[in-house]
Amino acid sequence: MAEDGSVEGNGGRPRVLLLATGGTISMQVDAARGGAVPSLTGRQILDALPGVDAVARVEVREFGRFPGPHMTIDRMWELRAAITEALAEDFAGVVVTHGTDTLEETAYLLDRSLPADKPVVMTGAMRNATELSWDGPANLMAAIEVVISPEARGRGTMVVMDEEIVQGAEVVKTHTEAAGTFRSPNWGPLGVTDKGEALFYRESRRKPPLVPDRPALPVDLVKIVAGADSRLLEASLDSGARGIVLEALGRGNVPPEVVPGIQRWMDAGRPLVITSRSMRGRVLDTYAYPGGGHVLREMGAIFADHMTGQQARIELMLAIGVHGGDLDAVRKVVEAGRYEH
Repeated sequence: MAEDGSVEGNGGRPRVLLLATGGTISMQVDAARGGAVPSLTGRQILDALPGVDAVARVEVREFGRFPGPHMTIDRMWELRAAITEALAEDFAGVVVTHGTDTLEETAYLLDRSLPADKPVVMTGAMRNATELSWDGPANLMAAIEVVISPEARGRGTMVVMDEEIVQGAEVVKTHTEAAGTFRSPNWGPLGVTDKGEALFYRESRRKPPLVPDRPALPVDLVKIVAGADSRLLEASLDSGARGIVLEALGRGNVPPEVVPGIQRWMDAGRPLVITSRSMRGRVLDTYAYPGGGHVLREMGAIFADHMTGQQARIELMLAIGVHGGDLDAVRKVVEAGRYEH
């Protein structure tokens, strides 16, 4: 064991596990199929990193080769189990390659449900291995540099892409194609990687881990738009959803026609969570007109602070998984907007 707490392998190099799940970082263009598909193993991606052996002793485990849209909640929970098993071994930390389409949801789930002592670093690529601008090797090398950093300990799950380090519970994919797509819109990056070094500039914001036996399913997410009504809310309730998240307007408001559907959720005693479709800022019960946030809170809606809709959906799955039908306990978890340091 090194003085900084990392686990050393041969020659004083930290021992790191690479869990490969697929995504664009593993993709090459298949001319017969007309586009990029997962094809490279984790070992093949790692072999594209010159000099990595001088930095860390990296072991590879193949979790799968899934495109981002193929990562279900159940599959994310299986990935969490694989990470938990690895964290109990003598690894300094775990690096996960992942498809970027759902990386932010997996990152949120892991950061909220795993212990924070050993780091888990997620990475991927916005360009596939057939393209000249394939960013996979550089992102993977940066992720390894972060996971072995003494300053990474205690920070939980992070995302490292395009030389930026972002907290897993804060990360949002902000662009469909740009390399610098993964951001923390409200608080900014934790730090950067620069010439082989991980540089941290602020503390991680953390909540106590939320660990159910399994996340509750199904939980739905509905975006509110001008002129929206209650049909989607009622369909979700009638089809047996355990909870629902509304990406409301602005500070957390909805058109008046949505209110009857919210009332049906309240009458059913199932949790309904309010977020904003805006990328930055928190929801608050500021407005008292019909459909305003104050009215919704008085009805019993739960307000999710700064969370995006996709983050709040994962949070609600975990909260219901832990507390079941105890609505007050679920509310207390989701509305805990102030984080421990």
